[in-house]
Amino acid sequence: MSDVVEVYTDGACKGNPGAGGWGATLLRAGKLEELHGGELNTTNNRMELTAVIRALEALPPGTRARVHTDSQYVQLGISGWIQKWKRNGWRTADKKPVKNEDLWKRLDELAANHRIEWLWVRGHAGNEGNERADVLANLGVAQALKKN
Repeated sequence: MSDVVEVYTDGACKGNPGAGGWGATLLRAGKLEELHGGELNTTNNRMELTAVIRALEALPPGTRARVHTDSQYVQLGISGWIQKWKRNGWRTADKKPVKNEDLWKRLDELAANHRIEWLWVRGHAGNEGNERADVLANLGVAQALKKN
C-alpha cells in the first residue's frame, strides 16, 4: 500500500507538568520526514496529542494514513471516547470537562479530513518508528528547555 502514509508519533515530558516535547515521522512515497517541537509548561498527554496533530497538519487533505502511537489515551480517545464526549457537550461520563478539549477538537477536525487507521504500539519495545518518534520528542524537550 504505497499510497498510505506511515506515521509514528510520540510525546515526552520532564515533569508532568513540565518541559515537554513531541515528535513524528512520516513515511510517504519512500521519503522520510521528521517533525518535532516542544513547550515549557505542558503535560505528557498534551504532547502526545500535539505530535499527532502536527503530523496530520503536514498531510494534504484526503491522505490515507496509518497513525502509530504508543499512547492509549490518543488511540482510544480518537477511536471511541471522542464520539461520546461530543454527544455530551465535551463532558466525560462523570460530567467533568474533557481534559485537553482544545487539542481533541483540533485532532477531530484534522482526522475528518483524512482516512486514518489508528494503531497502538507498545512504547520502548524496539519498534523502529516508535523509537525514532521518541528520540524526536526528546529533542523537542531539549529545544523547549533552551528557550528558557
